[in-house]
Amino acid sequence: MSKSTPAGIVPKPVRWIGASKEDLSAFPDDVKRRVGRALWDAQIGLKAPFAKPLKGFGGAGVLEVVDDFDGNAYRSVYTVRFAGVVYVLHAFQKKSSRGISTPKSVLELIARRLAKAQEDYESWRSSHGLR
Repeated sequence: MSKSTPAGIVPKPVRWIGASKEDLSAFPDDVKRRVGRALWDAQIGLKAPFAKPLKGFGGAGVLEVVDDFDGNAYRSVYTVRFAGVVYVLHAFQKKSSRGISTPKSVLELIARRLAKAQEDYESWRSSHGLR
């Protein structure tokens, strides 16, 4: 599937926090394509219909892509809270068979990575001369 950019839209860069890029790269190709589609939509200012706000993070600024593939559940979390950039916070295969909720330890990791994204964003903005 080709990715085309609507006229006049410059895609936002994607920045990776922690091991999110390496973790995502270990996913099956079909899952990587779905997550890639959601990230591309975020880069051009859209929201993929299958990206949902992650509960516990105050609105639609932190989104989750859930993909069930070959009997396994894969999740990727990214944020669009920061102007001009998309941050991927976490990618993991959900191991628990109990319920669909995200384990507390994973939510805490995502919260820590969101704080790191905030720090990185401040540094990134100043290095690009942005206010």
